[in-house]
Amino acid sequence: MPSETKASTSAKILYRPVGLVGSIAAGALSGVLVKAIYKRATPGDRADPPDPLESEYRLREVLVAAALQGLVFATVKALADRGGARLFQRWTGEWPGN
Repeated sequence: MPSETKASTSAKILYRPVGLVGSIAAGALSGVLVKAIYKRATPGDRADPPDPLESEYRLREVLVAAALQGLVFATVKALADRGGARLFQRWTGEWPGN
């Protein structure tokens, strides 16, 4: 079991801009990845996953696209959050979470 270290209040506050930049970058990267995966996984020339309000798609296609978006976003965000926290720890010596 990993040892838990409490982050100081100043570390948490100083980490906020790092976390915000990481979240924005993760969101942008997720969008690019979802489009690339969806384009390769679907037949034809569809480049973008369907939105829920696009009536020309079946519900199944909309749900699969939404699940793909959620999976990719959550994974990329977790990687960005963890990487940002590790980088912050290297720079400051303090873990920003917990």
